[in-house]
Amino acid sequence: LPFLIGWSKEMCHGGSAQNSRAPAVSMLIYVILSSISLLTMVMNLMIIISISHFKKLHSPTNSLLLSLAVSDFIVGFLLVFQIILIDGCWFLGDIMCGVYFVLDYIFTSASIGTMVLISVDRYVAVCYPLHYPIKVTQYRVQVCVFLCWTICAFFHCMLLMDSIQQPGLYNTCVGECVVIIDFFGGIADVVCSFVAPVTVIVVLYVRIFVVAVSQAHAMRSQVKGAIGQGFVQRVAAKKSEMKAAKALGVVVLVFLMCVCPYYCVTLESGDAVVSASAAAFVMCLFYVNSFLNPLIYAFFYPWFRNCMKCIVTFQILKPGSSDANMG
Repeated sequence: LPFLIGWSKEMCHGGSAQNSRAPAVSMLIYVILSSISLLTMVMNLMIIISISHFKKLHSPTNSLLLSLAVSDFIVGFLLVFQIILIDGCWFLGDIMCGVYFVLDYIFTSASIGTMVLISVDRYVAVCYPLHYPIKVTQYRVQVCVFLCWTICAFFHCMLLMDSIQQPGLYNTCVGECVVIIDFFGGIADVVCSFVAPVTVIVVLYVRIFVVAVSQAHAMRSQVKGAIGQGFVQRVAAKKSEMKAAKALGVVVLVFLMCVCPYYCVTLESGDAVVSASAAAFVMCLFYVNSFLNPLIYAFFYPWFRNCMKCIVTFQILKPGSSDANMG
């Protein structure tokens, strides 16, 4: 992407941005970003362990959360390499440079693709609740997740084929880490990785919001004259679906807030060189989304808090712990 190319060249030819900062400021930046990277990996690892270990959490929606946690965990790991690029040149070699960018593109796009699948899942659950158990099954969700990851890997490997076949092809000096995507490839990447997914997510959640409001009004009007355990159970189930839609809606909103600046800078920069600090900010904001997702789960989902407590206290190691009810 153009602004990333300009950023890399600026650091290599124009000198490290660290020279213009006080050592204490640079150290603070490193500590903060390193802490975010570590916490991102730890929190998402807890989600991975929780959903994988506890059998009662094996649901289609949680399978999508598991896919998102896996991609976020790897994105948190890749943030370490982004920290290297903030204040200095790349010193891990041309092959690692190519590997880093390929993995970065694949896993960030897989995270975006999973967001789309989550939106579809909530759309069906809220708008077509009677058809949800039939249309959204564990097997179908696993197939969709597999296709999402496969398509992301294939698309970005084709997009970065030159950097894969000839690492360091576009470098102009020692210590530079550059990948170049042609104009049409860049347009395809922006459309497939940003415009199309964001459009689908926004349209689906607008529809979910409209349906949720209408259903809330309907439940309030019916609850006065309705009695019976069956009705109460239906209302409780509907409230549970609404709560899940609200929680995942916050996840999607935070995702849009973190991702949009990255692509806005990309689209506006063209061939211009963007300052290292601006590029660093939007890139780190992009990565911070993977750190925020587990915090949202901890706030909205009691099962995640219970799982964290079980993991931290090592109760997960007890025999039969996988059958425990974490709800």
